[in-house]
Amino acid sequence: MKNLFKNTQIAFSLKSDTELDRAYFLFKLIDNQPLVRIGTAVTNFAIKANLPVEGLIRATVFDHFCGGVNEDDCISVVDKMYTKGVSSVLDYSVEGKEEEGQFDAVLEKTLKLIAFAKEKMAIPFAVFKPSGFGRIDLYQAVGEGKKISPAETEEWNRVVARFDKVCKASHDNDIALLIDAEESWMQDAVDNLVEEMMQKYNKSKPIVFNTLQLYRWDRLDYLKKLHEQAKKEGFYIGMKLVRGAYMEKENERAIEMGYPTPICSSKEATDKNYDATVKYMVDNIDIMSVFAGTHNEESTYFLMDLMEEKGLKSNDDRIWFGQLYGMSDNISFNLAANGYNVAKYLPFGPVKDVMPYLIRRAEENTSVAGQTSRELKMIKEERNRRKGK
Repeated sequence: MKNLFKNTQIAFSLKSDTELDRAYFLFKLIDNQPLVRIGTAVTNFAIKANLPVEGLIRATVFDHFCGGVNEDDCISVVDKMYTKGVSSVLDYSVEGKEEEGQFDAVLEKTLKLIAFAKEKMAIPFAVFKPSGFGRIDLYQAVGEGKKISPAETEEWNRVVARFDKVCKASHDNDIALLIDAEESWMQDAVDNLVEEMMQKYNKSKPIVFNTLQLYRWDRLDYLKKLHEQAKKEGFYIGMKLVRGAYMEKENERAIEMGYPTPICSSKEATDKNYDATVKYMVDNIDIMSVFAGTHNEESTYFLMDLMEEKGLKSNDDRIWFGQLYGMSDNISFNLAANGYNVAKYLPFGPVKDVMPYLIRRAEENTSVAGQTSRELKMIKEERNRRKGK
């Protein structure tokens, strides 16, 4: 079992030689920190200055990490992955919008994606990001219990209505809905709102999923409290578990504002927290459903071992494994080949609008120890295998 993720033939079975070469080139670039910083600055400048770089971005980094510019564009990728048993989560990755019209547009897009998923077995989940439905400052004010103006109260009511509309659509269409996590200072309001949605729409099974970022040391305690509430009130819990995406920002803000950082003291502490939360959910799988979003091989093996210990089938529909498109294919495709439920997050959107997401991906790969070198090693091995070396 421990060598499961070393099979490069299965991992890259969908990649042509050209796509494999492009992946090698991209991860080689990402492996160079100064180059990532320079490339990010140049790309941002080129896009702001309306220089004709979209074609180049589309042919390289965009096509590696994204499914397309719209949902129809993604279908060929979705269908291709599903031939290997890997499902997709279409993720409209447009970030940083702040206006009501834009929030309504994201709502409509999310509703469209739920209807789209209903027609496609290969798409078992829909997803949205809370900051796509409302202003970050407003979530923060509500989460901190600050007095908000009548206009802001109306604005918040619209945020709640967006959440409710999309959760109801998921419930009515029987499509599970993943709600992404955000920075800690707006997460309290998100948690409260998602709890309300779980109470309302998770009465017979988990439809609405919150996300726990487990580089935060308080998240397992939060889950335990929610579990007590769910037992009392009779609803199911859906959780996506990830390590987290805003560590530097979180630590910097904590220092700047003089409060204890919400982030675990070390990578080891985060790993322990992640695995302990996975174990807690599997121990309570009668009332919970887990979407384990991880690129960590050890955590993946840990969950597989737990499933075996509990006598759970590899395709138990309460347990899903998830990775990002363009990364960790050795985990995703080998898991699927062994009968586990696997879904790749498949980002899409106009090239310009998706750039903040792509830049974050590049920076994350650069900062996560071993991630890029592992990708490079696997790609190199597969290239050599194909050449008969």
